[in-house]
Amino acid sequence: MWYVVQVRTGTEENIRIQCEKHMSGEVLERCFIPYYEEAKRIRGNWTTLEKVLFPGYVFIITEKLERLYEQLHEVIGLTKLIGTGREIVPLCAEEIAFIQEIGGENQVVEMSEGVIEKSNVRITSGPLMGMEGMIKKIDRHKRKAWLEVPMFGRVQTVQVGVEIVAKM
Repeated sequence: MWYVVQVRTGTEENIRIQCEKHMSGEVLERCFIPYYEEAKRIRGNWTTLEKVLFPGYVFIITEKLERLYEQLHEVIGLTKLIGTGREIVPLCAEEIAFIQEIGGENQVVEMSEGVIEKSNVRITSGPLMGMEGMIKKIDRHKRKAWLEVPMFGRVQTVQVGVEIVAKM
């Protein structure tokens, strides 16, 4: 089961390291943070950076929720496990499939390429292929796209890198 822990934005990597350090291997299958690649101009050169895809969230894979809950008390800086009221709810199959599809094995959303045809975006390569309907906004100069994704029981807006190579 995949669970999501809410943390203070900017502390995701620190929390991931603490989880791996304080939790036993039999409880914690995997702890990760999905990233996306972003092209940024630094001193005149385009550089690829990795940024957190869901700021303020750390993903945990485990089958032992009760033991996980006990061991999370050792981690400093957690706000809460995502759920409804008192019940902790794992991610649904669609949410897991989306994260695996867009981020791949390393959980890094690579830059996509696309074209604009008559004010419609068509992605020609990269993880956003076939997900054009989720794109709500594109900034060609910053090489970014904003997607609306159903995640954590609500619609999340996330940024990903996209290069628009032509406008027709």
